[in-house]
Amino acid sequence: MRFVFLLILLVQGVLMSAELKHIEIKGVKIPVIYEKDTNLPIAGLQIVFQKSGSIEDGELPGLAKMSAKMLSQGTKSLGNVGFAKKLEERAVRFSVTTGVETMVMEVSSLKEELKNAIELVKKIFVEPNLTPKALEQVKTTTLGYLSRKKKDYDYIASINLKKILFAGTPLQNPSDGTQESIQKISLQNIEEFLQKHLVLKRAIVVVGGDLEFSEAKKLIQELLEPLAVGKSEPLPFYEASSKQQEIVQKEKETKQAYIYFGSPYNERVTSDDLHLSRLAMFILGTGGFGSRLMEEIRVKRGLAYSAYSMARINKSHSYFTGYLQTKLESADEAKKLVKEVIADFVAKGATQKELESAKKFLLGSEPLRNETLSQRLSRAFHEFYTGKPLGYSKEELKKIEKVTLSELNDFIKKHSEIEKLSFSIVTQ
Repeated sequence: MRFVFLLILLVQGVLMSAELKHIEIKGVKIPVIYEKDTNLPIAGLQIVFQKSGSIEDGELPGLAKMSAKMLSQGTKSLGNVGFAKKLEERAVRFSVTTGVETMVMEVSSLKEELKNAIELVKKIFVEPNLTPKALEQVKTTTLGYLSRKKKDYDYIASINLKKILFAGTPLQNPSDGTQESIQKISLQNIEEFLQKHLVLKRAIVVVGGDLEFSEAKKLIQELLEPLAVGKSEPLPFYEASSKQQEIVQKEKETKQAYIYFGSPYNERVTSDDLHLSRLAMFILGTGGFGSRLMEEIRVKRGLAYSAYSMARINKSHSYFTGYLQTKLESADEAKKLVKEVIADFVAKGATQKELESAKKFLLGSEPLRNETLSQRLSRAFHEFYTGKPLGYSKEELKKIEKVTLSELNDFIKKHSEIEKLSFSIVTQ
């Protein structure tokens, strides 16, 4: 039995371990995160373009997302419908999405169809459907989405919070854009954005599934061959404001008060203390029931159905944030309580019981975060993207296991900046 168990572990280690490789195209050494997985006869790849997300919108909020949506409109020769039909015939999944920092093109299919899928997607680089008709369709859809968001009070509160925390930076603008900015975006704006950002020097490839690396290499070379070399640029870092401001937006139709809060958080993706941050944030507000905010605001006082907080640690910005909904008449009390709970946490730290519970959850739930190939590749990409060696997450778990209460509380006390809270509230 022991031999079988060891064999299973060995096999899992082989199947569930991403590797960092490189492919040279036009003199550019492109990083490739690769994992072979033969559990299912499927394969897929992502092309991640760095510094190509909404942080690059400039004077036109929503430009990156609009550019991604235009790439999803197929090719000039096939059109949107014809391209979608070709994908459907071969059961190919294709998407182009953006975040704050990156634009991601993803394609996946049965292994036997992947070559055909790559040939089809390659045409988007060669002849994207950048036509007035396609732009009008994308604008109509986007404007309809933004119109519906006018009644999404969580969305409004979160957008307003970013305006406070990152005023004067690209992060103050909604990544979806505004009604005004979307109307202004032209085909020329999109063409220039894509020419600058869809280049080899910004590309990272993530590939995995039932294929050898030699097969993957040929497909990647074929797909990326049309791209220009281009230029890479470092990401700037934007500090969150510590001015402790407040925006209150009043809406007639809301029956609840939507309270979003945020503050600076002096941690970077390169920090050696991220394992301590995970524990501290879990105990304070990420852990749901049992976390400080949930216990004090919902369980003890019944002021909200839920209350959460978390740390957002990115290459371009880091901040502490959280949110809750409460009755209109309880908004002031809930806001005051958020401040008190966070101040008490910084001053007194966590308890031994809280530390042990947090450790138990984070260590015990780890297998669930590595069940699928997609999860493993996503984690490997994040490790590489943030400057960590592949497999670093395993080392982080070992660090979490060894954390002492005094070590954790020393870390918490160093982060008094999270008390410098700004609030965005939507109420009646």
